[in-house]
Order: sequence, then C-alpha cells, then structure tokens
Amino acid sequence: MIAADQAANTGTTPVRHGYGFDEARLDGWMAAHIPGYAGPLAVAQFKGGQSNPTYRLATPGRDYVLRRKPPGALLKGAHAIEREARIFTALGRTGFPVPHVHGLCDDETVIGTPFFVMDMVEGRIFWDATLPEVERDARPAYFDAMSAVLARLHGIDPQAIGLGDYGVAGNYFARQIARWSRQYLEDAQAGRDPDMDRLLEWLPAHIPEGGDVAIVHGDFRIDNLVFHPTEPRILAVLDWELSTLGHPLADFFYHAMMYHMPPHVVAGLAGADLPALNIPSEADYVAAYCRRTGRNGISEYGFYLAFNFFRLAAIFHGIKGRAMRGTASSFHARERAESFPVLANMGWQHAMRWRN
Repeated sequence: MIAADQAANTGTTPVRHGYGFDEARLDGWMAAHIPGYAGPLAVAQFKGGQSNPTYRLATPGRDYVLRRKPPGALLKGAHAIEREARIFTALGRTGFPVPHVHGLCDDETVIGTPFFVMDMVEGRIFWDATLPEVERDARPAYFDAMSAVLARLHGIDPQAIGLGDYGVAGNYFARQIARWSRQYLEDAQAGRDPDMDRLLEWLPAHIPEGGDVAIVHGDFRIDNLVFHPTEPRILAVLDWELSTLGHPLADFFYHAMMYHMPPHVVAGLAGADLPALNIPSEADYVAAYCRRTGRNGISEYGFYLAFNFFRLAAIFHGIKGRAMRGTASSFHARERAESFPVLANMGWQHAMRWRN
C-alpha cells in the first residue's frame, strides 16, 4: 500500500479531466506579474494533493508550482489558498523553510479559480515514515530535523511577522471541534459514523486547560516535507492550507500521531519495529520536542491524540464527499474516503484509553 501511495502521489501526469484551464491566459498573467518569467509554458498536474489541485509549470529557464482552489461548489472556508500564500510570504522573511511565492491571483477569470505561483523546490519526499531509502544510522537525524523545524515554527512570534490576525487567539480546541463537527454534519452525502458521533460529544467535555498560542501548520506530516537530496535537512514545508493561530500541542500531536497511524492510511509507524529501524521511540520523540520548547512533559496525551484522529477523520470525510461529487483532486481520493471510519474508530479508542 505504501508503494501504491508513493506511485499515486509522486511526479506529474497530464492535466486531468475537469482540472484544465486556459494556459494562454495563465501565460499572459505570469508574464505581467512575475519578474523574469519567460515562456513557452508547459503545464502538468501533480499526482498528489487531496484538496487543492497543484500543477508544475515548466519553462525553458525554470520551473514553478501553481496551487489553486478546486473547481465546483466548495464548503465555506475550505481551500483557502490565499491564506497559504500569505503564510509562505510571512515565514519566508524569517528564513523558515517554505517556497518563495511569486504571485497571488484572486481574479477567477484567469484560470477559473484563485491561485498562487511559487518556487519549485527539488528534493526528497518520503512516503514511508520508516525511511527505507535512508541508511539505518542516519534515520535519527531525519526525525530530529522534523522535531526541530516544528519546534522552530512554534517559537515564531506571530505578531512580529505580521500574522497576529492570522487566527483567533484562545479557545482553539473548542473552535476546531466545532468547525470540523459542523463540516462533518453538513456533508450529509458522505454519511455518518457512530465513532465520529461519539467523539463529537466526548471531545468538547474533555478539553485541557491552558491557552498556548502559536502558528500551527495543521498538516505537519513527513510526506508534506521536502528534504535535501542527500542530507537530513528540510528544504521546504508544504501544504499550509490548514494553518492558523492555534495550540502548539495540537500541531505537535497531529505530527506525533504517526506513531499510532497505520501505514496504509497515511505515512505511519504503527506496527513497525522501531529499535530495529533505529527510529526514536514515541517517548523519546515527545521528550525532544519538550526540550526544544521548554516544556516539562505533556499531560492529557490521550485527548490530543483523540482530537487529532477526529480532525483527520473529518478531513477524510470531506474527501469522501468530494469523491462522491466528483470534485476530489487526488488519484486515490476514494481510498482515503474508505479510511474515514478507521480514523474515527482510532480516535474513539484513544479517547476511551485515556479518558479521565
């Protein structure tokens, strides 16, 4: 399944039916708005991308990447590529590893939806969290790089880089639970799930105290990172559509959820022999993040995991709905849709295992 996921997500394909646009209009817009741009332009669609269609724009001098909203009817607040372009620009000024944004276009007459164009960052993307492509002795350094970059993100002052209004400070978990519950309940076509319904009731009653606020990525997974071609160094963090101001532990445990995630769902380590692979244990990985962020351990561990499985289940539920309506942008959206009840069940299991 991991090999199938990698094949389904790696590289490009001719632009799929329903996702094409007027390439001549795009060429004209780029010539007018991107310094140094020179065609001719060749467009291909990346295989990956569950939510926002993503394209490789090849020119004789350099390649670019275009991210756009998907065509068709969209849920309110979803596919916020304008926010993604904004955070790339703000973080880029700090030296944080994100692609450089060349331009944002909110004129739907150009290609049919808003879009932005950014650098094409070449490197390695790992679809298997056990890192079979990496030498055993080098694997800890790759995990350490992920922990370091996420801790660095959570240490950036949003006000200092112009992102003080990037989200609502405070009550993050309550707002997130309400948001994803609403999207789940409103998408009636995708159906209901009993474990998901239980989490809708359990989570609001078990929110931990504390209102830490940081910039949160929202989808920090190993397969959303571009590593240096030969070094354990992250060149770019991708897919910021879900970023906002929020609780850093929500963000960290979404990432650390990989220790519990079945690899057939998304890149996960469940069932892997970590000592044999020379991959840090979950406890050691959590401790490293705590050291970097000045935390003396983390309580309410189970809530954070239950919340994140619920949240990812809600995202997959949305993919299921888009697949049923024919607007899902990924090759394997239907496979993701089938994993929705698996994630909801895992969320409920964590809630029950760590219940107060």
